Amino acid sequence: MTVELETDRLRLRPLTTGDTAELAAINADPEVMRYIGDGGARDLAQTEALVAKAAAHWDAHGWGTFAVRERDTGDLVGLGILATPSFLPEILPATEVGWRIGRDRWGRGYAPEAARAVVGFAFGELGLDRVVSCIHTENAASVRVAEKLGMVLERETVVPDFEVPCSVYERRAPL
Repeated sequence: MTVELETDRLRLRPLTTGDTAELAAINADPEVMRYIGDGGARDLAQTEALVAKAAAHWDAHGWGTFAVRERDTGDLVGLGILATPSFLPEILPATEVGWRIGRDRWGRGYAPEAARAVVGFAFGELGLDRVVSCIHTENAASVRVAEKLGMVLERETVVPDFEVPCSVYERRAPL
């Protein structure tokens, strides 16, 4: 079964090796990566490892990271992420919804549009009752996306491996 999600402007499907070159360009941008993990840009080898890990997760679980492409152009605009936030053990078990959009596409509403599709998949096809988003506390743009998704602040904490402040937002499935 192939999972494909569509919105008015976007097409989401499992991340594959065919997305690596375009994703590497997004991951190499320090501004895009500023609030992700250790805050450093990623090189091609790191992006290849991410794509391989994402593909393995899809194979094992039937869900994971989506490549987000514009319907009109077919261009990769970023990622729609559905993952286990193992980097933050205090909130487990949990499933995280995340987003990463290339800087040239910022300000177009793609992050909330893609994330809404991912949340719909999580609550619909996967039957989850709760999702979270772990956001660097200084990332005001991602906080706005979480709020647009109807998420509320659940806690403030620190990511142990990176010692960075993290705001955990959550949303419960509709009754």
